Amino acid sequence: MHLARFPRRRYTPFWTPIEPLPNLSAALAGPEVWVKRDDMLGLASGGNKTRKLEFLVADALEQGADTLITVGAVQSNHCRLTLAAARREGLQCQLVLEERVPGSYREDGSGNNLLYRLMGAERIEVVQGGSDLNAAMQGLADELAAVGRKAYLIPGGGSNALGALGYAACAEELLAQAFDLGLRIDHLVVSSGSGGTHAGLLAGLRAAQADLPVTGVSVRAERGAQEARIQALADDTLALAGADVRVRPEDVVVDDAYVGPGYSLPSDEMVEAVQMFARLEGVLLDPVYTGKTAAGLIGLVRAGRFDPSERVLLLHTGGSPALYAYQDVVLKELAG
Repeated sequence: MHLARFPRRRYTPFWTPIEPLPNLSAALAGPEVWVKRDDMLGLASGGNKTRKLEFLVADALEQGADTLITVGAVQSNHCRLTLAAARREGLQCQLVLEERVPGSYREDGSGNNLLYRLMGAERIEVVQGGSDLNAAMQGLADELAAVGRKAYLIPGGGSNALGALGYAACAEELLAQAFDLGLRIDHLVVSSGSGGTHAGLLAGLRAAQADLPVTGVSVRAERGAQEARIQALADDTLALAGADVRVRPEDVVVDDAYVGPGYSLPSDEMVEAVQMFARLEGVLLDPVYTGKTAAGLIGLVRAGRFDPSERVLLLHTGGSPALYAYQDVVLKELAG
């Protein structure tokens, strides 16, 4: 893929590190576990949405937008990073927050909610779970247009084909980095939520003919629906990039066993994973995405999914500011 032909803003002037997790690996007595630290990406507190925003914000600027509008859950990392990108570019930003868990939004909440206020979101519109989010964004855009302003709408998670190019680029980075380090990677584990990260990686790996297995750990959707979503978005990304290949159905693997009670709702497996990464490696995970994804990785290791001789890489998609909205949960002592 020739991604250099797409306009792109650069918010991270370096490759994110790939690091071993020797203490976690020893505790699990399984394969070697490594991590790619996309929590270290640029913009406020980092995270995977930064890579998508490099392409999306560049497109917004090309179109002459003065305001970014996007949607997310109450503690949305994507909303935080979109707001940070807007501030970097001198743009305004308006947010539509979906209250997926009734009563979960607090105007004075900590975590990402605090950062929305600190960075000065121009407007925050809170809607009920299941609302038509595109219509809500369009309504804000229409109000701005009526006073001569121009908005650019970014879907949840930045997960359209243009945004997913950020993770096609990440796949190229990861492969070059592994080659440079002389590091054989046998399996990749990643969060699968709005889908842009998972789909973009599959698109980039397929274009490179890398044949690196990827397991996406779902944080919300049922396996069948999520696999169909990822397949479609990965193929759209390849088509946008001008690649003459498509993702094979067998490449799209989603594990939905770690969603727990539901999106953003805590599970014991998530709490254990957050505590293990923090106490064994000093690596902070978040309760909504990376905590459940790491729980999936730990569960797969314990189930014998990987050979002990293999090397498994977790893509750390960030999100640690949300920890501060879940303090009581992540400090909970677990039985056993």
